[in-house]
Amino acid sequence: MPDARISVRPANSNKRTAAPGAHWRRLRLIPLAIGALAMAAGLWTGLARLGVSLPGGVPSMTEFHAAFMIAGFLGTMISLERAVALGRPWGYMAPVLSSVGALLLFASVLGAAALTFIAASGILLLATSIGARRLSLFAVILAAGAICWAIGTSLWLIGFSMPVVVGWWLDFLILTIAAERLELSRFGSPPRMSSVMLTIAVLLLLIGSARGELASDWAPFTTVGLLACAAWLLRFDIARRTIRGQGQPRFSACAILAGHMWLGVAGALLLFVPPGVAAFSYDAAVHAIAIGFVLSMIFAHAPIILPAIIGARVGYSGAVYAPLILLHFSVLLRVASDLFEWSDLRSASGIFTVLALLGYAITIAVASRRPNPTT
Repeated sequence: MPDARISVRPANSNKRTAAPGAHWRRLRLIPLAIGALAMAAGLWTGLARLGVSLPGGVPSMTEFHAAFMIAGFLGTMISLERAVALGRPWGYMAPVLSSVGALLLFASVLGAAALTFIAASGILLLATSIGARRLSLFAVILAAGAICWAIGTSLWLIGFSMPVVVGWWLDFLILTIAAERLELSRFGSPPRMSSVMLTIAVLLLLIGSARGELASDWAPFTTVGLLACAAWLLRFDIARRTIRGQGQPRFSACAILAGHMWLGVAGALLLFVPPGVAAFSYDAAVHAIAIGFVLSMIFAHAPIILPAIIGARVGYSGAVYAPLILLHFSVLLRVASDLFEWSDLRSASGIFTVLALLGYAITIAVASRRPNPTT
């Protein structure tokens, strides 16, 4: 079983998870394309929020930055991959609904329309998360992550502040990744108490979001939850073993472990510089998670997930380390400029993040064009 992934099932493992026919493969490219557009919109609006001078001025959708990145892009990609793994036509309703919600955000149709579609997508993702799986801690955490997505969107729909919403959305991403790393950790035969440790970390994160801690001046439950989750991942993730490999597995392990460290940094930031204490302390913690942890996982998992979605091999090149290093440099610059209120460097950090993503996409695209690419 491959190590670096969010939720991957071998395409020929059994009849349930067999890849749909060419008809379904073509249809699933539609939400994939919309998700990519949502990511582009999220990056564009993110740069605008950082004060970067953009052609055509500041876009009118800057308030939807988090929605584009977390719901429109990541939510669509995760639910699409989950649908491919499930191998049932109804599973594709989750990415379709999140795609529709993203399109409505493009049209600036906020309110009942866009958010209802996105919330419904989270509910359907819950169904695909538990479909055809035996009851286990992995399945429970995966389902809890989907619920967090739906809760966060619903709270936005009824008027809660964005920091409260983002708390739930970040839990969606953290729990989804943690659940999949938990499933893989069993190959390392972790002690039974490790599951208890992860369960406590998850409960603390959920309590913190329920308390709306990212919108308050103190975030004790979220802080301890992030530190505990990072400690569990760094101690029990199978990437500790695969980093001794070569090629793609080694690169993925490096990206995974680096991401885990940023999750711990986010917890430390909330501990020493809680939300509301400094002008950009909230921003520093959120982007340590969203860029340092989540995007690093995207770098690690994309070569495994994309073939499952598009039905084509993805190549590997050692040059991919360059955009990974640039990504983590951009996070370091973002956190430092937030803490010291360096406005110009905050803008530069956003540009470096975009360059890292573009560089990564170009590198794997070039590598994939080579004959018999190495994966």
